[in-house]
Amino acid sequence: MFQQDRRHHLRSLGACALAVSAWPALAAAPFPSKPVTLIVPNAPGGAIDLLARLLERQLNERWGQPVLVVYKPGAGTVLGTDFVAKSAPDGYTLGLVVTSHVINPALRPKMPFDTLKDLTGITQLASSPIAISARPGLPVQNLQQLIDYARRNPGKLSYASPGSGSSMHLAAERLKTLAGIDILHTPYKGSGGAYQDVFGERVDLIFDPLFSSLPHIKSGRMKALAVISAQRSPIAPDLPAAAETLAGFVVDSIFGLVAPAATPAPVLASIHADVVRVLRTDAMQARMAEVGLTPVGNPATEFNAFIRTDMARWAQVVKQAGVTVD
Repeated sequence: MFQQDRRHHLRSLGACALAVSAWPALAAAPFPSKPVTLIVPNAPGGAIDLLARLLERQLNERWGQPVLVVYKPGAGTVLGTDFVAKSAPDGYTLGLVVTSHVINPALRPKMPFDTLKDLTGITQLASSPIAISARPGLPVQNLQQLIDYARRNPGKLSYASPGSGSSMHLAAERLKTLAGIDILHTPYKGSGGAYQDVFGERVDLIFDPLFSSLPHIKSGRMKALAVISAQRSPIAPDLPAAAETLAGFVVDSIFGLVAPAATPAPVLASIHADVVRVLRTDAMQARMAEVGLTPVGNPATEFNAFIRTDMARWAQVVKQAGVTVD
């Protein structure tokens, strides 16, 4: 009798142990089981906004859960990305990042988060070329002519960028180093005022994304000299790539997706797989092509390696050029 009671007790304990061990699997809901917040570290408008809205619609359909786009601009995208870095690492707060993500650590010694330790890349979403454009009356028609003219007139040319420390600003500084020229930086807070001064012949050049510059180029209010990329852009195939003239002069605007570093690997893998599927849809690719965005969708390991490498590259450019933020 005692033995029977003992065997029954052991079976009961075993059943309880199995139930307890199975509980996490039963309790863990598939991702996502509630709304996902997508942080945009810029003000509404531009390519990053368009990309956020495209992801919002496509992932809504795929996940069956709302994707909430929230804008948190400020401090050269640091404010919004800091919010992501300090969010719960559960996959329900994700962040879009742009090229400033890899530039800011060199520009801002008091960053509120560690780019490499506090965040992890999920995938690079897209890339977009930067265009070099000139005022209509500037007597140059291509990048080589610009370099020659600048060498003959050191310190007399000016260029506009949408802000100190932006990828466009540092692209121009990279050109100055590679070509051995001296042109003066005129920073703006955004591109709106910069374009007006180029149209009005008050500034000689502007460095800005091709998708933003193209309407003004087509209207004749300014002329394009090159795109700062290794290859020509499909949306402007007649416009030479800068690398055709100046080897190694390649600066693409990048767009990526990041999450808090401690987010569980299975959740990150699930998000990556769904986002890459979205990027490969015909509708997504067609809409991105219209504004000069090239889908990427690379593995997280590759994107994180890119972040690390580009941080080192831009740190060197910042140091050489003595760039500081406003």
